[in-house]
Formats: sequence, C-alpha cells, structure tokens
Amino acid sequence: MSKLPAPRSFGFALARGVATITLDRPDRLNALTFEIYQELAETFEELDRHHEIRAVVITGAGRGFCSGGDQDDIIHHLLGKSTTELLAFTRATGRLIAAIRRCRRPVIAAVNGVAVGAGAVIAAACDLRIAAAGARFGFIFPRVGLGGADMGAAYLLPRLVGLAHASELLFFGEVFDAERALAIGFVNRVEPDAEGARALAQAWAARLAEGPAFAHAMTKQMLESEVGMNLGEAIEAEAQAQALCMQHGDFAEAHAAFKARRTPRFAGAPEPAAPGGDEGGARA
Repeated sequence: MSKLPAPRSFGFALARGVATITLDRPDRLNALTFEIYQELAETFEELDRHHEIRAVVITGAGRGFCSGGDQDDIIHHLLGKSTTELLAFTRATGRLIAAIRRCRRPVIAAVNGVAVGAGAVIAAACDLRIAAAGARFGFIFPRVGLGGADMGAAYLLPRLVGLAHASELLFFGEVFDAERALAIGFVNRVEPDAEGARALAQAWAARLAEGPAFAHAMTKQMLESEVGMNLGEAIEAEAQAQALCMQHGDFAEAHAAFKARRTPRFAGAPEPAAPGGDEGGARA
C-alpha cells in the first residue's frame, strides 16, 4: 500500500476511516484551477489503494462548495487555444468525475453553499448529497456559451432526476435552490445550515466506514454497471456479485455477531466496534 501524498491545493483529513476533502479557496468560492482538477483526480484515483479509507466526504470552505472553473486561472487561458489543447483540458476535467465514480469507496458531498458548473457535476458524481438550506446549484454551462453536457453531466443527471428535469436544467442552465434539489431528487437531505450538512455527511460516512467495505464497494460497482443492462442481465450480475460477498469474511462475521448478539466487526474497520448496542435482527 502506497503512502497517500499530502495534497497541496485543498484540505485532506483522515479520521476513523473517513477521508474528508475540503476545497479551500473560500475567497473564490472554491473555484477550480488546472492544478486542483489534476490533484483531485489523482487523489480519488489513489484512495482505493488505502484500506484504512472506507468512506469519503467532500465539502467546501467558507460560503461555497465549488463555483466551477476559475474565470481568471482557467477560462481566460482557454480563449484562443487550439482544438487539441481544448480537448486536452476537457478530458482532464472529465478525469476527475470518472475518478469519483470509479472510486470503490462511498463518496458523500456536503454541499455547504453554491455548487455551479463543475461544482454541480462534482456533487452529481458523488454517491450521496447533503445540502445546506442555503445551497444553490446550477449546470450553468449554457450561460457561457457551452453545451450543458459537460464532464459527464448528461450521463449523471438523468439518472438522478429523470430525463425531463435533466433536460430543463442542462438546456436553461438556471440556478436552483436546495428545496427544489430535494424535490426533484438531486440531493438526499437538506440541513438548516452548512454546519448541519457537514455534520450529517460525517455521520453517514462514519456509519459507512463501520460497515462491510467489500459489500459497499460491490454495491457501488453494481449501481454503476447495471445502467446498461436489461433485467435478466442485472439479476445475473447481482447473483455473481452476491456470491462473491458471501465468500468474504464479513458475511461469516455478520452471522457470528448475530448469534452472539453483538455488533459485527467487519474487516478493515478503523477500530473494533464496542459490544452491545442495536445489534440483533436489524443488523443480520
């Protein structure tokens, strides 16, 4: 297992199996630079090599989650570039979204404030989204003369909110609030403020980190893989996946814990769970 490098362009902390990534340019609403795109992608690609990391939270410092590509550090420098140069950039931004989806750890976005452009796509790429009541979202690419389909948005968004809502959001590029995001299924929960959103994201991540990491990874893989399958193919894929989970030690541990009336101690947990608590049938 390699050593996770300390990031230079954003915050990174690891505690009890939860890795927390904090975008940290609050004066720019955490706008992304070329360096941040690359380092975020590299970080997500590296996470799977570290068994002590079992869940991930991504959030932003200050008032914003992420306001997209920085107008001065990115947009200004793209003007006048060749097609080859522009394609290299758009592929680099897509690399980040692919890395989040390919990461076998559950990823939770704690959306503390504005999340537009690339920030909205990053949120969409996460497995779960918790928003502060004051958060705002927008796939604002049409406002700057670009197609709404950027960084995988046209793939991700219909799966979250359906084709009709996705088409409206991607064509018009309008900013929408947390209440509408919850109503259309873009976010899982809305909390009163940024602190509450971060706290719930950490609580969910801690629950996931204490759970069966192999099984969680399989769930994420199946959610991604089955999108192109018919029902018969999906049932067969899940049969094979579940058979693999049944061979993993966590399956036997869950049974042993049920018989002993204790909390399961799944492999790779940050530390053994304390005996007692809400074990029993609900955990079996």
